[in-house]
Amino acid sequence: MSKALFVTGTGTDVGKTYVTALLVKKLQETGKTNAYYKAAMSGNEQGPDGALLPGDALFVKNTAGLSQPADTMCPYVYRQAVSPHLAARLEGCPVDPAAVQAGFQAVCVDYDFVTVEGSGGILCPLRWDEQHHLWLEDIVRMLGLSSVLVADSGLGTINSVVLTAHYMHSRELPVKGIIFNNYHPGNTMEEDNIAMCAQLTGLPVLAKVQPGDTELSMDAGVLANLYDEVTMQ
Repeated sequence: MSKALFVTGTGTDVGKTYVTALLVKKLQETGKTNAYYKAAMSGNEQGPDGALLPGDALFVKNTAGLSQPADTMCPYVYRQAVSPHLAARLEGCPVDPAAVQAGFQAVCVDYDFVTVEGSGGILCPLRWDEQHHLWLEDIVRMLGLSSVLVADSGLGTINSVVLTAHYMHSRELPVKGIIFNNYHPGNTMEEDNIAMCAQLTGLPVLAKVQPGDTELSMDAGVLANLYDEVTMQ
């Protein structure tokens, strides 16, 4: 039975893809098969053949050394570097929740662990038109996943972490803990930020990632225990 975990962030550019890559790389130490999945990603470049390259997926694939084919990693890849709901509207390819779920479950059939990365923060809209209003949290709920929260260690993180954690709690979206990125050991402000976030949210600090880290400072077995069994529908 496959196990999965969702990785969300306090917002855009907090290093969610970078941390996700380190998570997947660490899981490789368990000897189990690993996969990456993301419902929609925007801001991608075209390859020589004109096809869009799923940048986040390829970064995780190369960093973690995954053998998973890139075309199984993300069903919706957009060129425009805007919110997925706007990119989908501009490019005429709206996200279909059924396709997202089908792609996720297909990956779960073939791999022991699946790490699912979100787009932006938990309130990122993936689709907004006459037929459907789809938020990132709808994907998390549809897939039945618990999350880890990625946050920057610097100024302003207390507000963004506490707001995100409280919102997810109010929406009954389980959060396993927080991973702080861009951490500088001994920085008084960052140390206080992290302590305050833990105290105010009641969530454990799972890891602190320093700039340039190529390994996650977390035991692979402890990490694997954060993943929950996937219910196939």
